[in-house]
Amino acid sequence: MIYSTIAVVIFVVLLLLLFPGDREYQRIPYDVVFLGDSVYGLCRDETSIAAKLQDKTGLKCYNGGLGGTVLGRADEERRLGYTKDSISAAGLVRSFAVKDFGVQRTVHIRESATDYFEDTLGDLGQIDFDQVKILFIGSGLNDYHSGNPIESTADPYHPYDEYTYCGAIRSIVKELREAYPDLRIIFITPPYTWYTIPELTCEEYDLGGGVLEDYVNAEIGLCQALDVEVIDIYHNYYPHETWDDLYLYTDDGLHPNEAGREKIAQTIAEYLDNYSEP
Repeated sequence: MIYSTIAVVIFVVLLLLLFPGDREYQRIPYDVVFLGDSVYGLCRDETSIAAKLQDKTGLKCYNGGLGGTVLGRADEERRLGYTKDSISAAGLVRSFAVKDFGVQRTVHIRESATDYFEDTLGDLGQIDFDQVKILFIGSGLNDYHSGNPIESTADPYHPYDEYTYCGAIRSIVKELREAYPDLRIIFITPPYTWYTIPELTCEEYDLGGGVLEDYVNAEIGLCQALDVEVIDIYHNYYPHETWDDLYLYTDDGLHPNEAGREKIAQTIAEYLDNYSEP
């Protein structure tokens, strides 16, 4: 009995020494969590949107952005355990709601610029969402890039179809409101985007589901209908009179440069200051 007790104590001590990160994230609460694509996830240093917002507001922010991910689900075979769909905004929210990150812990993606995924997913699985005050969801560009349908055309109509853009938004809002009724949910639209190949802007480039503004307008309209907050960083936001305008706030027409990240963080900070109550 004594040896068993000693063995358990040694095991616990070794666990704490070898895995201090888990202790840290269980111990430190976050006020704000960002979910999103590479607009948020690609930059992860002190100049990231989340870090800049933390500096401006004093709110402790976590950058949960994952490049290349969608808001809804994209797998044509509609497998709920499909790796990339499990790390979509809809997939992550499902795990937050049921407090089970088992599927995400099995994710191993070896695509370019995804070396931070494992740590980020590990952190998200440790965050106590009962203490999170605000969840920002800045996804949508990859739904547009994938040509995901904006709305369900199924018969019978399925309003919560997570394989559609609006269905995923409805599902996300419903699940979060049921699981965390005090959580403030704020969507952020995709920004205006240029594509150097094939030399088209998002106003011209239709990848199967419509142009980007179709997705943005659907998101804004649905958020208004659901009485959920949305910040519009598409309309009248980035100047786009000429192609050279893309270098004002982005590196490549899509990913914000430091000036762009500063602009987005400042916009969010001003929004929070002006609309402290949902």
